[in-house]
Amino acid sequence: MPYYTEEQIKHARSIDLLTYLQTYEPTELIHVRGNTYCTREHDSLKISNGKWMWWSRGFGGSSALDYLIKVKGMQFLDAMKILTEEGHNLHHSDIKTMRYPENEGERKLLLPEKSETNLQVIRYLASRGIDKEIICECIDKGILYESLPYHNCIFVGYDEKGTAAYACYRATNGERLMGDAAGSDKRYAFRINRAGSTIHVFESAIDLLSYATLMKIKTGEWKAEPMVSLGGVYAPSPNKPNIKIPSALDNALQNHTDVKTIALHLDSDFAGKSAARSITDQLGNRYVIRDEPPPVGKDCNDYLMHIRYQNRSKRMGSPRHEPAR
Repeated sequence: MPYYTEEQIKHARSIDLLTYLQTYEPTELIHVRGNTYCTREHDSLKISNGKWMWWSRGFGGSSALDYLIKVKGMQFLDAMKILTEEGHNLHHSDIKTMRYPENEGERKLLLPEKSETNLQVIRYLASRGIDKEIICECIDKGILYESLPYHNCIFVGYDEKGTAAYACYRATNGERLMGDAAGSDKRYAFRINRAGSTIHVFESAIDLLSYATLMKIKTGEWKAEPMVSLGGVYAPSPNKPNIKIPSALDNALQNHTDVKTIALHLDSDFAGKSAARSITDQLGNRYVIRDEPPPVGKDCNDYLMHIRYQNRSKRMGSPRHEPAR
């Protein structure tokens, strides 16, 4: 069995996919536009700015090693063999990997192409109970759009300069395909920026829009206060009971200095409850923390669908049992 040193592994991880394909599989590359490429075998696998994203499968990476393992299905040792002198000799000094700008102002996010319409995204989100006016306003503001070729929901977050810095995607065809786009900076996760003394915090973009819809149903107003999604949370490990404050929340608090209260609308599961406790422990001495998980269901969208069902039942005459979701 071959053995690879830490230095060889480090070097293999430094080889970006574009360099690898340009050097050894140039016929596999197809130029899309600008500095964006796709592969001949997988037209939904986009390569740009040192990152790659396979949109139809919902994952990406930054190195040729990631590509060989995740896309080509190779074992680690076989992929390493290709990327070292036993294979293509890529570690030799005559092979120069591409250098990408590290200036924070340079766009590193890999966004999918936009569809000419947003009809499938509107239909999908409306089927999740989200108000169409809210959906259309997000589209108008450029924080939501429909992608090509798979017509996913793309939720976009912008940095302080107005540059897209984060994107997450959600399939609209019923598959549980979701995740962050390659190159995403979670500090700028999907959010609704408003002035206000209370900031509302959610795990996902759909939960944020679900809560906005609930506010519109209850009060007729949904724009009164800032809302931020975290791009997911994770449960703490036993030896580290407090998780790090999510970067999206930390960034939002720095940019909303008028905030006095944090309303946590995280999921009613172990990870969500653990994250709520951890955030409360760490920020409770600086802010009023309201822990407000959904009263029904696992998350805000479950609760919204419950309210939609109840309201529809009242109009049509209540059945005895609510159908399972």
